[in-house]
Amino acid sequence: MASTPEPEDGRELYALLHLSPDASDEEIRRAYRQYAQIYHPDKYLDPQMKEVATENFQRISDAYEILSDENKRQIYDIYGMEGLNSGLELGPKLTKPEEIKEQLERLRRRKEEEKLFAHARPNGSIIANFSVPQYLDGYGIMKGMGMSSEVELPVSKQNTVVVGGNLVVNGSEGTGAASTVLRHQLSSVSSIEFMATAGLRSVIGMQTSRQISPHSTATSGLAVSLRDGSINLSNAWTRQLSENAVGNIQLVLGDESSVSVGWQKKDEKSTATGEIKFGTNFFGATAHYVHRFSSKSHARVAGRVGSTALDFEIGGGRRISEFSTVRMMYNIGIQGVSWRFELHRAGQKLIIPVLLSTDLNALFVTSAFAIPSTLYFLLQTYVVKPYYLKREKQKTLEKMEGLSTQLTEARKAAKKAQKLLEPVSNRKKNRQLENNGLVITKGLYGNRKKIKESGESNEIDDDVASQVFDVTIPLNFLVTEAGQLKLHEGIKKSGIMGFYDPCPGDPKLLLVEYTFHGRKYKVEISLVATIFYAQIFLTVWFADR
Repeated sequence: MASTPEPEDGRELYALLHLSPDASDEEIRRAYRQYAQIYHPDKYLDPQMKEVATENFQRISDAYEILSDENKRQIYDIYGMEGLNSGLELGPKLTKPEEIKEQLERLRRRKEEEKLFAHARPNGSIIANFSVPQYLDGYGIMKGMGMSSEVELPVSKQNTVVVGGNLVVNGSEGTGAASTVLRHQLSSVSSIEFMATAGLRSVIGMQTSRQISPHSTATSGLAVSLRDGSINLSNAWTRQLSENAVGNIQLVLGDESSVSVGWQKKDEKSTATGEIKFGTNFFGATAHYVHRFSSKSHARVAGRVGSTALDFEIGGGRRISEFSTVRMMYNIGIQGVSWRFELHRAGQKLIIPVLLSTDLNALFVTSAFAIPSTLYFLLQTYVVKPYYLKREKQKTLEKMEGLSTQLTEARKAAKKAQKLLEPVSNRKKNRQLENNGLVITKGLYGNRKKIKESGESNEIDDDVASQVFDVTIPLNFLVTEAGQLKLHEGIKKSGIMGFYDPCPGDPKLLLVEYTFHGRKYKVEISLVATIFYAQIFLTVWFADR
C-alpha cells in the first residue's frame, strides 16, 4: 500500500472536536456538547482531576467559540490560528469566502506597511587609516579617517527616501558631502530615482531602471554639476548569463568618460567577480574570488592592476554571531605592505587599514604574511574551533532536551485526557460487546518502523515505547452507536483528544486491532484517514455478510 504523509496543517480545532472540515453548525454543537459533558470541571471533586478537566474544557471551549462563529471559522480555514491571532477583524457584512479573503489580504498588507514604516534601514561605515612608517618618522600614527552613513526611509510601498552623508579627513585637509535620494517604484519592472548632493561637488541628477526582459535590466542616468555645469551621462546593462552568472556593461560620458565590462559568478561555495575599465586618463582591471568553507568562514583573494594601482590581497573572515562578521586581509602593492581589519555588523562597517611598510623587503613581506596567518590557524585550531564545537554540541543537547521535555509534557497531557475519556470509552465498549459490534482491542500510533518492529517481536521495549503511543481508549470513545469508526479526511490524527505526536517529523503509522461479530481483524494505516475508514467499513461490511 502506498504511503501518503499526514496533513501538515492538521486542522487542530477540527481534530480536537473530531469534526470534518465540512461539518455543519449542528454537528459542531453536538460535538461540543459531547466533550463538554466529559470535561466540565464541575463533574469532578478530586483536585487533580478537576485541574485536568478545566484545562481540556478550556481547549474545547476555545475551539467551539471559533468554529461556531461563521467569520472566525472562515478566517481559520484560510489562515489558521495565525490569522486569528494577528488581530485581523472582518466586517459583519462579509459573508462570501472571496470577500473575506480579499479583506484579510487588505488588512494584512496594511499591517505589513505599518511594520515597514516603523523601521528605517541604516547603513554606514567608518574607516580609520593607520601608518606605522609615519609614526616611526615622528608623526602621528593616524593617517586619515573617513565616515559615511545613510538611512533608508520607506515612505510608502512605492516610495523610499535615502538620506546620507560622508566626511573624509586626510592630514590637515578634509571634505564632506550630504545627499538625498528619492526612489519611486513605477511598476514591478521599472523605477526612477532623483538625487541631490551638496558639498565640495554639488550635483543633481536622476536615474531610471527597467527590466527589459526576464534576464536583462537597463539603467540610464543623468547628473549635472552645480559648480561648473558639466553633465555626465551613464548607461548600464545587466544580463543573467546563466543560473549563477551575471554580466554587465557600463558607459559613462562626461568629464571622466569611461567604459567598463564586468562579470560575476556565484554559487553555494564560491563567488568570483572581475571587471575591466577604460577611461580617458586611466585604465584598470580588478578581480576577486571568495571561497566559503562553511556558513561561518570564508577566504578571499583579490588583485588590481592599472595606471594607478598594482596590488594583491589575500585573507579571510568569520561570522562570529548572527549579524557580525570579522575579516583580516593582507595586501602587498606599489604603496607597500599593509593589513586591513574589518568588522561588519548588520549594515554597519568598521574598517582599519594599517600600513606596515613602504619598502618591499622580501623578508618583511614574508613575515608580515606568515606571522598573522600562523597565529590565526593556531587560534582557529586550538581555541575557536573547540569553542564552537562545544557550543554547537551544547545547543544540540539543549534542543534535544527541550524537545524531549515538550514530548514528555504532551504525553502526560494526552494520558490525562484519556483518563477522563476512559469511563465513557468503557461504557461504549461494553455496549458494543453486548451487541457483538465493533470493539477496538488495541490501538497504537507513532513511528511506523517501531510499530512494525514491535508487531514482529510482540514486544515493546523502552526505545519503541518512547515513539509509540497507546490510543485504544480514544479510538473506542470515537466508535459510534451504529458500530462505525471514522477519522475525517485532512485531519491530523495527533490532534485528536487523547492523541499526541510521539515522533515529530518521522513517518507515522496507526495500527488498529479490533473485533466485529466475534471475529478478529487488524489494519495498519499509513494513508489518509479516509482510507482507514474505508478499510474498517468494508471489513465490517463483509464480515456482516
